[in-house]
Amino acid sequence: MKMIPLNKQSKKAQKEYHAERRGSWNGLKPVTRVVKSKKVYDRNKLKKISLVTD
Repeated sequence: MKMIPLNKQSKKAQKEYHAERRGSWNGLKPVTRVVKSKKVYDRNKLKKISLVTD
């Protein structure tokens, strides 16, 4: 089987190649996550706490 450089292949073939190389995130969103500071006043957090205690 003769190897054809990736940039010479059709867009469809390139897409298939990259799709099989790409891994799975297993339900994880690949977005940078930032931990909120505990010192910041969060009104919504207070509402959730009050609902739980009622």
